[in-house]
Amino acid sequence: MTRILVTDRENNQQEVDACDGGILMETLRDEGLGVEAICGGQCACATCHCLLDDVWFSKLDPPGADESELLESLEHFDPGRSRLTCQIEITPDMAGLSLQIAPEE
Repeated sequence: MTRILVTDRENNQQEVDACDGGILMETLRDEGLGVEAICGGQCACATCHCLLDDVWFSKLDPPGADESELLESLEHFDPGRSRLTCQIEITPDMAGLSLQIAPEE
């Protein structure tokens, strides 16, 4: 398990345990943190949009072309922080990851 820090849309912070090898979106959805994940993790809806803390954005693999295109169409897109949580696989070196659930579009 990897512990991450999540700030929800009401600015409440919560530490959650995410299963290594799992998808970040699933953890956030299952914890009831406001991630709808309407497309089920297919990189098609952006209802799992989050804003990573600056230091973490550069530590993760960069978004792929499909993810980048979808993110850039969002009103709350932040080029140095926005990611779709359905595209982030949890690894042990992500312990301490800090993110905010993006505002609803």
